[in-house]
Amino acid sequence: MKRTAKHMLVAALGASLLISLPALQAHAGYADWQGGKVQPPQYKGEIFPPWQHGANAPATNKGLEFTVPEVNVLSDFHGNLDHPKLVIFVAGNYYFAMGPLVAAFEKAHPQYKGRIYYETLPPGILLKQMHAGGTITAGNMTWTVKPDVYAAGLKKIKAAIADGMLTAPAVPYVTNDLTIMIPKDNPAHITGLADLGKPDVRLSMPNPEWEGVARQIKASLVKAGGDALAKNVYEDKVKNGETILTHVHHRQTPLFIMQGLADAGVTWKSEAIFQEQAGHPISNIAIPAEQNTTAIYASAVVKGAAHPKAGKLWVAFLHSPAALSIFEHYDFKAYVAAK
Repeated sequence: MKRTAKHMLVAALGASLLISLPALQAHAGYADWQGGKVQPPQYKGEIFPPWQHGANAPATNKGLEFTVPEVNVLSDFHGNLDHPKLVIFVAGNYYFAMGPLVAAFEKAHPQYKGRIYYETLPPGILLKQMHAGGTITAGNMTWTVKPDVYAAGLKKIKAAIADGMLTAPAVPYVTNDLTIMIPKDNPAHITGLADLGKPDVRLSMPNPEWEGVARQIKASLVKAGGDALAKNVYEDKVKNGETILTHVHHRQTPLFIMQGLADAGVTWKSEAIFQEQAGHPISNIAIPAEQNTTAIYASAVVKGAAHPKAGKLWVAFLHSPAALSIFEHYDFKAYVAAK
């Protein structure tokens, strides 16, 4: 019998449904799919970001608040785009600290209250946005905003200065160490980096394409188990599906862990501490100093910034006692230059 395009389309759709059915059945929200009953997902909405309950939104007039976890939420864009007086692009390694940092800055400089906008995407993605003239699209929305300050790892800041994107100097302010983030009950019995290479241990790891921390994590894996461990975690397990590479810095790792999709992931220690302070079922396994890697965070004013004076004030503020006190709450350490 000759098959029409319509018949072929129906067959393809049917095959698609059959292929996806096991995955749907595996999801708790679709347990009764075969009976024709579709139930809402059986999870707690509060495990999805944003986790600061509005504390990371510096706009004074928020108007209609419409945030639906997992559905309608822009966790890495903060503030009001209507004529900001200070725009900050900061690597998302301390998105959770930005709320209190901005509040402390506004207290010291009240002329900026409610007029600060900031983004907390991975540093490589922020640079791509800057190369695109500040234009970015998230979902169905496109907007353009150019930063006054860029903050990331010290090496990345120095490289951006050399490329002519930032103006000297690069100003370091705090350091951070790595840890292994795990579920609170640690079902995979993780004790150290070497355990990440074990079969069936599911991992969530930063993506080397745009997250500089992946390079530092690989260095730590080599220290703990040689090149074989680094290759296993970042190549072999990626191929067999046991390692998930994140798309939005490390916020995905605790999310995957809380959903039962990962057993562990290497993050900055500050992020695990924030999750614990937020009351989430997250813990961490310390990485010994001889295997660990320390990051130095720095910032600089963007070349051609629209608000260079405000940018310089923010750069200076980051290593002030008020800012360092906030950072120390999440176990960051004040940067001390080597002698």
